Amino acid sequence: MSTSGDRLAADLLRPLNRTGALWYVFVAFLGTIVACGLFAWFFQMWRGFGLTGIRWPVYWGFLITDFVFWIGISHAGTLISAILRLVNAGWRRPVTRCAEVITAFALMIGGLFPIIHLGKPWLFFWLMPYPNQRLIWPNFRSPLVWDFFAISTYLTGSLLFLFLPMIPDFALVRDRTTGVKRTIYGALALGWRGTTHQWHRLETAMQIMAIAIIPVAVSVHTIVSFDFSMAPVPMWHSTIFGPYFVAGAIFSGIAGLIIAMATLRKVLHLQDYLQDIHFENLGKLLLTMSLLWGYFTFNERLTTWYGNGTAEINTFRVTQSGTFSPLFWTMVLVNFVLPVIILSIRRLRTVTGCVIASIGVVIGMWLERYLIVVPSLAHKYLPYSWGTYSPRPTEIVITAATFAAMTLLYTLFAKFVPIISIWEMRAGERPEEDLAAVSEQRLGESHA
Repeated sequence: MSTSGDRLAADLLRPLNRTGALWYVFVAFLGTIVACGLFAWFFQMWRGFGLTGIRWPVYWGFLITDFVFWIGISHAGTLISAILRLVNAGWRRPVTRCAEVITAFALMIGGLFPIIHLGKPWLFFWLMPYPNQRLIWPNFRSPLVWDFFAISTYLTGSLLFLFLPMIPDFALVRDRTTGVKRTIYGALALGWRGTTHQWHRLETAMQIMAIAIIPVAVSVHTIVSFDFSMAPVPMWHSTIFGPYFVAGAIFSGIAGLIIAMATLRKVLHLQDYLQDIHFENLGKLLLTMSLLWGYFTFNERLTTWYGNGTAEINTFRVTQSGTFSPLFWTMVLVNFVLPVIILSIRRLRTVTGCVIASIGVVIGMWLERYLIVVPSLAHKYLPYSWGTYSPRPTEIVITAATFAAMTLLYTLFAKFVPIISIWEMRAGERPEEDLAAVSEQRLGESHA
């Protein structure tokens, strides 16, 4: 093994072997917030939905906003990683696993919200088309049932897409540890020995998954948009919602990925691997998606204004110049104005600049989801059906707990799994050598 290979493995395995006191404090802090969120949810189940701010006619609020937001964040990982793999972009190697992890955890969190939003969450299995003696089946015309199929399929594919490239790294950790850790990582490595046959199978499987996961990822947020566009509600019944939601999902996903990478780079001292070029390239992607988001947002408002339907215009006015206008213009500022200014200028497109723009985008995209859900439900077609919505502490605590849960899961993953793919980094450093041949030679040396 080369000196550079030794240093690379030592740097990327350091978090697995060293644990500071601050790590335990941070995990305990995040765990406390998550526990508060679980308590709020169980308290909501015990006392009923009256604890929330959900009232007629606004039957969706913070919880469905969180659902759409986290499903959108999940598009950062698998979609970006799959596309970069297929085009063989060399700079993607340190980025892919950081992105794929976001997909898996964001889907797990987002997929919980339809259950949290149920008055009787223990009956969630009614969404599943399971065989039963009563011959009662879900309503297949309901987009909520489509969500179940889409999210479960996407989560299964994303976990497989995340796990496959981790197998060689599990084997590396297995060979460098002893005792219980060796047993656990050995089981996760699935008998990996680095033979030519195994490398060929792994590359083939990853190529197939990269091709298959892209249409699944696009369809998932399109189906989530159907939850809105299939309903005759002002400013929802729009054919643009499919691509609009997909573009917004990728937009917020890239922003979440940049924030995660910058945090890992700082905390784990990975400046040599998560370099400025990675943030610059992701910053360009974020700029492109910001412009695309601006186009869709303007187009949606333009068609509403031109159509001049009474109910549509009432909702339009309350978001542009009424009660919700501060949220709307804040969203425009952080989703469009700020990213375009920062990311269009090369001197500002630094790690810090990309992080500032990304934080604004994450905030702005949550506000966008909120502005899609609440104003339209609060201003339906007839004035006597108008209403208001104010989030209650239960919903706020659950929302805060989801962000803490995402951070906690990411922190635990980075502690027990190399957050940057070691074997892919080695392949990038020594592209002229056959990785399978090198692995077989090392295997033979270890047996000797």
